Amino acid sequence: MNYFYVINGKKLKQIIFLIVAVLFAAGIVYSEKGNISVFSGNQPAAIYSVPTEKKLIALTFDISWGDKRAEPILKILEDKAVKKATFFLSSPWSKTHQETVNHIKNAGFEIGSHGNKHVNYSSLSDEEIRKQISIAHTVLTELTGQEPNLIRMPNGDFDKRVLRIANEMNYSVIQWDTDSLDWMNIGVEKIINRVVSKAHPGDIILMHASDSCQQTHEALPAIIDQLRDKGYEFVSVSELMKQTKVENKEVKDTITTTDTHVY
Repeated sequence: MNYFYVINGKKLKQIIFLIVAVLFAAGIVYSEKGNISVFSGNQPAAIYSVPTEKKLIALTFDISWGDKRAEPILKILEDKAVKKATFFLSSPWSKTHQETVNHIKNAGFEIGSHGNKHVNYSSLSDEEIRKQISIAHTVLTELTGQEPNLIRMPNGDFDKRVLRIANEMNYSVIQWDTDSLDWMNIGVEKIINRVVSKAHPGDIILMHASDSCQQTHEALPAIIDQLRDKGYEFVSVSELMKQTKVENKEVKDTITTTDTHVY
């Protein structure tokens, strides 16, 4: 009898180990999907990419602080004749960097909102979420003369409630399919290889022009050249969205926070 229980104990451990391994693997896949579950039929949803056979791609840059990175990135885009890109600007940064905001606008780049306070909006009340989106909307509209209708939530954080409120305020929530990981300062070559290897038609690429990201401007020229060599054309997020019906993905009730590093 004792021998019988020893054997079953080993088998039980094997079964538990197998279950943990399966759950771990599923967790990796789930994480790589941006914590997204299934396709959404009629509920507000975040936009990660646009299904299209055309080699169109959207470069996006988040800015929420600093004054050293944005201008070099703008110069690279202009020197490389990239006429279309989308910048998501936080309102506090925009108020203190009006010249750079004007540079982005006058260069013809699209401007979206990156909110007001750089906090996880899923942790806020409905009223406070509306307030934060509204404050940023007012500031950006006054500075640019155009009302933004795209928003990337601070930290890439949202849940169904945030999506619903943003939709009610006539905003589309924009995420990304390819994260450059420039926020981790992983090295110029690694940033380049990551973007170029993961890029695909209809892709939205996440990069940053905040000062915390110290290698983006060094990686950007090669990213542009190599994507062009592959036949890609750079467009704004709005232009990408016009190509076809966007790939909408429904989030679970759990919070989606894929980018807690962003400043």
